[in-house]
Amino acid sequence: MYWHIGWGYFRMIKNYLKIAIRQLKKQKMYAAIKIGGFALSIAACLLIALFIQHELSYDKSNPDGDRVFRMIGIFNDDTKLNKGTSFPAPMARTLKADMPEVELAGRLMPSKLFDGAGSNQIREVGTKENFYEEGFCFADPEIIELLHIPIIKGDPKKALREPFSLLISRKKAEKFFPGQNPVGKMLVLNNRDNRPIRISGVMEDFPGNSHLQYDYFISMVGTSFWDGEQDTWMASNYDIYVRLAKGTDPKAFAKKATGIVLTQYMIPELKKAGEPMADNFLKKAWLETQRLQDIHLTHDVEDALSHGDNRFVWLFGSVAVFILMLACINFINLSTARSANRAREVGLRKAVGSLRSSLITQFLTESVLYSVLSFVLAVVIAWLLIPYFNQLSQKSLTIPWLSPWFLPVLVGGALLTGIAAGLYPSLYLSSFRPVNVLKGDVARGSKSSMLRNVLVVFQFTCSIILIIGTIVIFSQTNFLLNRKVGFDKDRVVMIQGTNTLGNQVKSFETELMKQSTVQSVTVSDFLPVGNTKRNMNTFWEETQRQTAIGTPVQVWTVDHNYLNTLGMKLISGRNFQPDMPTDSQAVVVNAALVKKMGLKDPLDKVIVNWTKYRIIGVVEDFNFENMRAGIDPLCFVLGSSPTMIAVKVKTADMSAALDQIKTVWGSFMPNQQIRYSFLDENFEQMYADVKRMQRIFGSFSLLAIVIACLGLFALSAFMAEQRNKEISIRKVLGASVAQINGLLSRDFLILVGIAIVVASPIAWFGMQKWLQDYVYRISLTWWMFGLAALIVLLIALATISFQSIKAALSNPIRGLRSE
Repeated sequence: MYWHIGWGYFRMIKNYLKIAIRQLKKQKMYAAIKIGGFALSIAACLLIALFIQHELSYDKSNPDGDRVFRMIGIFNDDTKLNKGTSFPAPMARTLKADMPEVELAGRLMPSKLFDGAGSNQIREVGTKENFYEEGFCFADPEIIELLHIPIIKGDPKKALREPFSLLISRKKAEKFFPGQNPVGKMLVLNNRDNRPIRISGVMEDFPGNSHLQYDYFISMVGTSFWDGEQDTWMASNYDIYVRLAKGTDPKAFAKKATGIVLTQYMIPELKKAGEPMADNFLKKAWLETQRLQDIHLTHDVEDALSHGDNRFVWLFGSVAVFILMLACINFINLSTARSANRAREVGLRKAVGSLRSSLITQFLTESVLYSVLSFVLAVVIAWLLIPYFNQLSQKSLTIPWLSPWFLPVLVGGALLTGIAAGLYPSLYLSSFRPVNVLKGDVARGSKSSMLRNVLVVFQFTCSIILIIGTIVIFSQTNFLLNRKVGFDKDRVVMIQGTNTLGNQVKSFETELMKQSTVQSVTVSDFLPVGNTKRNMNTFWEETQRQTAIGTPVQVWTVDHNYLNTLGMKLISGRNFQPDMPTDSQAVVVNAALVKKMGLKDPLDKVIVNWTKYRIIGVVEDFNFENMRAGIDPLCFVLGSSPTMIAVKVKTADMSAALDQIKTVWGSFMPNQQIRYSFLDENFEQMYADVKRMQRIFGSFSLLAIVIACLGLFALSAFMAEQRNKEISIRKVLGASVAQINGLLSRDFLILVGIAIVVASPIAWFGMQKWLQDYVYRISLTWWMFGLAALIVLLIALATISFQSIKAALSNPIRGLRSE
């Protein structure tokens, strides 16, 4: 009996599929639009889902991940909360010793390296040629256990426990020592032959979903590279990770750690150094913990890592939902609009005894068939588009063909999407009454259009919001890149890795100045673009040292030619002079420092940190960080900072200038390739995230418009078909093509107009919120909304007019033949 029931059920489903395939073949254009729109949206959703899955998978492989935290320091300067990860060297061992909640503590120092932020010139002892490598970081041996870093060669218990030793990644070991065991090999960094470093182990490469992406870990055990720093509480350069005991409340731990670190160590040290306002730090500063898995998606903590952004993930996810909804709306609209064509079928099947449940199953089967075909096509589209998407999102995603979850997710998604999109049309079509249908009431689909109109408005509302967002982001990006930034970023070549010149730096600078294409040269690795050196200190105006909280100030070490080379404008005072020895205790400050410290007549005023400096000049404010934030107080001091050399070129012939620079470099450093970049390109790179969002909004705006217009194209074709006889009669009576086009276009254009009215305030609110992240930003103006409205109206009109004009140009005899 059960066998007969199962066979009967199978035959019924088979029959449903036959009818569904017959309908698909009968309505090729509408089927193509349904499947094509679905496939495009599902492909977009699939790519976005892979992106989100990757972003949310960071640092999930650590078995102790729920107990491993990074320490965060927060300082309230009365204007904003400054969050950072740099702490004094003794803090990690203090937390381990003084707090039983801490099972393990370790430090990383990713920024204070030989050559800027994590890069060095490297060679094996006994060789001459230097190779440029990135991905260096100083680390405590405890980091290996804390972050579960697999050691594949060498002794894990000894790795990083010897002074001047390092771990190297598998891929770098294969690069420099193919087929060999590199353990015990000696390396020289940046020509420091007197301090060779021994490879103590090889670690497994960090996966792409780890917040750490280093290839070299240098030991901080024993002899320090920086004398005295390991014991001072007055220098903060270290990221600290802790593993807490099971059951420890991280918030309670952070509060307790704040009390211990500040009251027992930092504040006494500040008082010892003569800081009169040290006790106020308890009101201004505190510690927090950050889960290991949350580090990657942090956007408001200052550190030396490359981050994702949780807001970006939410944006991507929202866009995916909207894109899928647009395709489902197309399906619902086309299904209900063509209800007149299916009404007679429904009436006849009900008249011969078909149950409504059978009709619902039939229509759901058709919907699922469309969905399955769309998913198959979507996977192909996603596979073709993933290289572009990776470029857009700066990822290296792949289609996970062999993952055990991939096929079940696709099948389940196809079924659920098909049912969700087909549920309302199924209920709607199956509700027709046989009596009404057989009496001739078959035009229900064209008249019952309220829901369809609402859905069309929703489609175009989403499209308009995305277009307005694209216009605003494009305008903001152009504003940032073309705004006056307070320095001359054009025709400046940044030569990197120049610290290997050693005592030849001055000679190299002199030789560059002899070149016909060179205008000026400055030696400093503090430059107003990303990935260059920064140094924050606290300063007071001398007379307020005992009564005021200090001002955080960037302190940049420069030479006499710095301001001239970068075209910075002095608004009062003078620049450093080579023939004035007293300038070693002088500073040139920016206008932001003068304002922040309340200096009415800044020239000759003395500002102090641990040293006294006399202000000799004030420069016009210039942007040296991303323009999301304002311009912080800054001062220039004379000194040596030779990791980078900036060369201002006279001529627009950059090729000739580079040839001369390379020739000079080769004469000084024949065993090291020159590395250089351009200041203006580095400046633009600071806004790569904004440009990426611009491309993303633009791409999804285009996709949303395509999907919406596909639906509009099919609806206008159907409405022209439904009004074929009316059009024929109007043509016989003398109506022009333009009049008929206006007749058929008017209703749809009204819907688009309503969408513009609905979308504009939503887009205005969303873009205002987005622009709030920028201190320097554009104002939203009417033309942005007008341009978006014009674009959508023209696209919609072109889409509708194609079918309207086609209908208007048809032979009226064909339309009236049946009358």
